[in-house]
Formats: sequence, structure tokens, C-alpha cells
Amino acid sequence: MLALILDDSEMNNLLMMQALKAVPDCAPVAFTCPVEALAYLRENVERIGIVITDYEMPGLTGLDVVRAARAVEGFAHVPIVMVTSLDQQSLRRAALAAGATDFLGKPCDPVEIRARVTNLMKISAAHRQEQDRAAWLAREVAAAVAVIEAREREIIALLMRAAEHRDTDTGSHVARVSAYTGIIAGRLGLDPAAVRALQLAASMHDVGKIGVPDAILLKPGPLTAEERVEMQAHAERGRRILEGSTSEVVQLAAEIAASHHERWDGQGYPAGLKGEAIPLPGRIVAVADVFDALVSDRPYKQAWPLERAKAYLREQAGQHFDPACVDAFLAGWDEVEDQCRRRLAA
Repeated sequence: MLALILDDSEMNNLLMMQALKAVPDCAPVAFTCPVEALAYLRENVERIGIVITDYEMPGLTGLDVVRAARAVEGFAHVPIVMVTSLDQQSLRRAALAAGATDFLGKPCDPVEIRARVTNLMKISAAHRQEQDRAAWLAREVAAAVAVIEAREREIIALLMRAAEHRDTDTGSHVARVSAYTGIIAGRLGLDPAAVRALQLAASMHDVGKIGVPDAILLKPGPLTAEERVEMQAHAERGRRILEGSTSEVVQLAAEIAASHHERWDGQGYPAGLKGEAIPLPGRIVAVADVFDALVSDRPYKQAWPLERAKAYLREQAGQHFDPACVDAFLAGWDEVEDQCRRRLAA
């Protein structure tokens, strides 16, 4: 590892480098200019095992150098030794507060230098090994999580393919609802991992329709009161299909299946929940689902123009829909239009 030496005196640097020759695995590099030394440090963070800096220098002092070094990402645990002829308690306290690890007094004793630096370099090397192991473990965990998520996506895709056999538009519909859900969730400020999970879970929002008879699901005209009851049962049926899973995504999907037909004003189904009593994922998917239904051809209706659907969402904010979810959807209108163009081009 590199030992970065900083002293405005060339002679002091030569003496320090001579003293460090016997330190194992130590390659000293010396600077007389603090600015140049810090620039080198920033470019070689991973290679530097220790910094030895003088205190009294023109321009930047040793305290300035310590503070600047500690501000460099990845340099928080590299030992920094301050060399000074001053023996002021206040200076030592200030140096420790700035991030100094140890002190050497002038004139320096080569034996003491080698002993101090050898020990500190061992500590630095051990910390880097621990960091490398932590990084390796993080990569292994990420790879394992990626495998699990891929399997989840595969299982969900197969489940949705089963639903698609009931309704030729189901596959496209769930993909678009998933995309619109991502737009709303992102604009609401959810973190990227939560947005991805929500999009995946949203693709299962209508899985309960597997149990709805074709005569009702594909009926070209208005439903009777009895048929409407049967159609509305798909929300609770979807929850029952998905509940009990150990997968967080499937648990989220169960919540969405049960709540995406609830209304902000409490007039929805199956539980008649109102306002924020409706889970946020259900409120998000409600906007995405209804919008896609409005702008798509269905057996019982023709697709609405985008502007008409947009006006409907505005009109129903605070009634059917959570106003914040409608605002988030409209804030991402450019992305919405892009999704609609893709649908027409497909």
C-alpha cells in the first residue's frame, strides 16, 4: 500500500521516506504541496494505506489537509498521522476532532516512525480486507435476491398468462396498468425498489377475474344487478388467491387485488373503505386501472380520447380517486402519452 507523505521541506520528506523503507508492503510517495497531495489522494483512494502530514505548512495547514482527506469518499478509515514540533493540547484536540489518527513529534525518531506506521498499516489493511469481504457479501446477496425476483416474475407471468386465456386484452392491460402504476408511484416519491415491487404486484390486480364466467366477463352490454355482484366478487376472490404467500410482492398484490376498486368517497367495493383507510397501493392502482379501461376498447364500450379520460380523472379526484394519486399521474402526463403511443403502435 502507498504511504502518502506531506511536508513542505524536501529534507524532511527524504528522512521520512528513508525511515519507511523497512516497513513491509509500504511504498512511500512524497509531496511538498498540500493541494497536489490532496489531488493525488483523491485519484488513489483505494491504494493509500496511510497519510503522514506535517502541521505547519504555507497555505493549507495539517488540520486543513486532515479535514479535506476525511471528506473524500472511501477515506474515512485510512490512518492519518500528524507530525508537529508543537506540543499544544488544543492542537492535538483539534487534530483528533478533524480526523487525525495519531501524532509524531519533531524531530522524528526513525525507529518510532517504523513501529507506528507498521502497526497503522496493518490496521488499514485489515479494514480494507473487511470492506472487500463486505462488498463481496453484498454482491452475493444481490445475486441471490435477483434470482428470487426473477423466479417471482416468472411465476407471476405464468399466472397472468392463465388469466389472458380468459380475455385477449388482459396481458396488454396488466402491462399498461403496471406502467401507469410506476409513473404514479415515482411521482409520489416512493423509492425505486418500492416502485418496482408495486409495478410487479399491480400486474396481478385482476387475477380474481379467473373465476368470473365468460358470459359476464365478455358481455358486450350492461351487466344485470346479479351479474355485477358476480363481477365485483373478483376483488375478494383475488385476495383469497394471493393471500398467505411468504413473498412480499405477492402479499402486496393481495392487498391491491382487494382494494383497487375501493373509492376515496367510500362508495367502492368490496369493503367500502374511505380516504386514507384504503391502502396506498390500492389507491394508486385504482387510478391506473380506470384510466386504462377508459382509453381502451372493451366489449361494452369504445375507447375514450386521452383528453376526455384526463378530464374524468380530474373530475373524480376527491370522489372516486385519491387527489394526490391523480395529481401524480397528471404530473407524469408525458410518460402516460408515451405509453399510449406504444399501445397504438403495438
